[in-house]
Amino acid sequence: MVMTLEVIYWNIDPEIVNIFGISIRYYSLFFTGGLIVSAIILQKLFVWEDLSVEHFDRLIIYCGIGILAGARLGHCLFYQPSYFLLHPVEMLLPIQQQPDGGYKFIGYQGLASHGGALGLVIAIIFYCYKCKQSLLATIDLIAIVAPLGAGFIRLANLMNSEILGMPSNVPWAFVFTMVDNTPRHPAQLYEAVIYLIIFVIMLFIKVRHGKVQSGLFLGLSLTMIFGARFMIEFIKERQVIFEYNMALDMGQILSIPFIATGIAFIFFALIKDRNAEKKKAVSL
Repeated sequence: MVMTLEVIYWNIDPEIVNIFGISIRYYSLFFTGGLIVSAIILQKLFVWEDLSVEHFDRLIIYCGIGILAGARLGHCLFYQPSYFLLHPVEMLLPIQQQPDGGYKFIGYQGLASHGGALGLVIAIIFYCYKCKQSLLATIDLIAIVAPLGAGFIRLANLMNSEILGMPSNVPWAFVFTMVDNTPRHPAQLYEAVIYLIIFVIMLFIKVRHGKVQSGLFLGLSLTMIFGARFMIEFIKERQVIFEYNMALDMGQILSIPFIATGIAFIFFALIKDRNAEKKKAVSL
C-alpha cells in the first residue's frame, strides 16, 4: 500500500504465502479470524445469560458451515445462475473447470452476504432443534456479534481488491492497482467501519440494559446491517452485467426482505415490552 497526497494506492497481494501449491490468503485469515473473535464474545454472552454452553462448539461449527455454504450458494444462484447451474460441482468445491477439462483449485471466489445470513439462520434452527435450545434466545445473542463477523468479511474483500466502490475524488480514495488506475470509494472499508459501529451499539445496549424482549437484538441487527448495506450499494460498482439496467442492484433487492423482517421483530419486541410494563403496573 502506498499513500500520496491525493489517493491511496492499494496493491496488497491477496495471497499471503503459497506452500506446495496450497494458497493461504488474507480472505481465509479474516473469515476465520472473524468467526473466532465472534465465537469468543458469544461464549461470554452465553455464560452471562446462563445459557447452556455444553454444545457451544457444535453451534460454532454449524454456524461456520451455514455461513460459508449459504454465502457460496447465494452468490452462485443470485448473481451467476446461468454459469453455476451448468457447473454444479463448482458451487460447493473451491475449484474451476479448465479448457482442457481438468480442474484447478482457485478458492471460493464469490460469496453473498445475504446467502450467508440465510445459511446462518438455518444453521441456528438446526442447532436448536438438535440440542433442545431456545431458538430466539440463541439467535438474539448471535445477532449481537453478527455485525462484527460481517465487518471482518468486508476487510477480507478489501484485501482481495473486490466489491469496488465507484470512481471518486475524495481525499481518501483508493486506487486498486490490481484492477485499474481509477480512484474509488473504499466501499469495503466503509461497510467494515459501519458494521463495527453497529456491533458496539448492540453490545452497549446489552451491557446497559441486560435482558430485553426476545427478538429485539435480531431486529436491530437485521435492520441496521442490511439498511447500511442498502445505502452503501449506491456508491458501489455493479457486480454482474445484468445489474447495469436495474434501478436497484441485486444486493439492494435482497436487502429489503431482511430490513422488513428486522423492523417487524423490533416492532413486536417493543409491543411485548409495553404489554409487560402494563401488566407489571396493574400487579402493583
